[in-house]
Amino acid sequence: MMSQVQEPTVATPVKKKRLLSIDALRGFDMFWILGGEKLFAAFFIITGWSLFHIGAEQMQHSAWHGFTAYDLIFPLFIFLSGVSLGIAAKPLSSYPPRQAKAILLQGVKRLVLLIIFGVLYNHGWGTGMPASPEDIRYASVLGRIGISWFIAALLVWYVSERTQWIVAVAILVIYWLLLSFVSIGELGGGNFTAEGALNVWFDQTFLPGTTYRNLPLDPEGILSNVNSVVNALIGVFIGRYMIKHQANAQYLLIRLVILAGVLLLLGYVWGQFFPINKTLWTSSFVLVTTGYSVLLLALFYALVDVICLTRWAKFFAVIGTNSIIVYLGSSLINWQYTSKSLFGGLIKIAPAGWQDIILFGGMLLLQWLVLYWLYCRKIFIKV
Repeated sequence: MMSQVQEPTVATPVKKKRLLSIDALRGFDMFWILGGEKLFAAFFIITGWSLFHIGAEQMQHSAWHGFTAYDLIFPLFIFLSGVSLGIAAKPLSSYPPRQAKAILLQGVKRLVLLIIFGVLYNHGWGTGMPASPEDIRYASVLGRIGISWFIAALLVWYVSERTQWIVAVAILVIYWLLLSFVSIGELGGGNFTAEGALNVWFDQTFLPGTTYRNLPLDPEGILSNVNSVVNALIGVFIGRYMIKHQANAQYLLIRLVILAGVLLLLGYVWGQFFPINKTLWTSSFVLVTTGYSVLLLALFYALVDVICLTRWAKFFAVIGTNSIIVYLGSSLINWQYTSKSLFGGLIKIAPAGWQDIILFGGMLLLQWLVLYWLYCRKIFIKV
């Protein structure tokens, strides 16, 4: 009788709270893509506070080497896809053969759809989808998310946890050795520039279609996809760790913070020899971004699961539960035009600074309301 009373109070709520914190963090991540990053510059114009100026600078990608907060958006999403995988997935050998086959096929379907949606996102503006296959950009953010998730899923489904750890470490080290010491013609051999890195040869030789802005190196190119798998794998390890220690929130929080610190320390130290670079997706970049990702997850876990401050989390969860719609919508719908159409009168009479707040705040509000409408009707479009 005691087990009947304890079962619902221990197992069920923990699962719901954990999922809310992950959805909230995913929504927080996507919030900046909706237009949230533009508010810092607007607030700086109004207040003149240097804090907002720093925030506006952090909402720009690094010019080349280095790291900004905006550089974290993409790898954080990959990391969270791994966390969800680590929480829910298990080896396919533990399923009946027919169910295992269905799970594998669903994974392949997800990969293909994300690649297709990525191509659609790339050509959502301007002249539209090119008629010639050679003019299509096949590499994409969604494609990388699909590839990193799928390879991580295959490892979870088919190999042991120990092997997964070995693969993660091996990828980081081999990628570093490859870019640092292997050269093909004049490319590589420790050249980490946009024109001379070994990645250029891979993209020019194997990447079909065109590259981003017809540059020699695509930021979502062939070789750097390999290292992004580790972002997902570290997410898998963290997801498993959360499940294992879910009964002791304080212990889990402390360990997550310590792990985040170790990853950041290793990443910044390695960055002295192998520069932190988003486009090359260097091994130091992987460690730094996963370090900050774990730190953010610990923060959201503490606020949502431990302190139980859930109301604010639901604001971001509304975004996080339909993240694919958020991302595609940012390319296929001109939300800035829509905001101007609805709030144009207020924008014209508002003083400088406030014009941008009304414009971009309107964009955020309109997108959030659409997502909230889907959320209330439990319409979650997932791939």
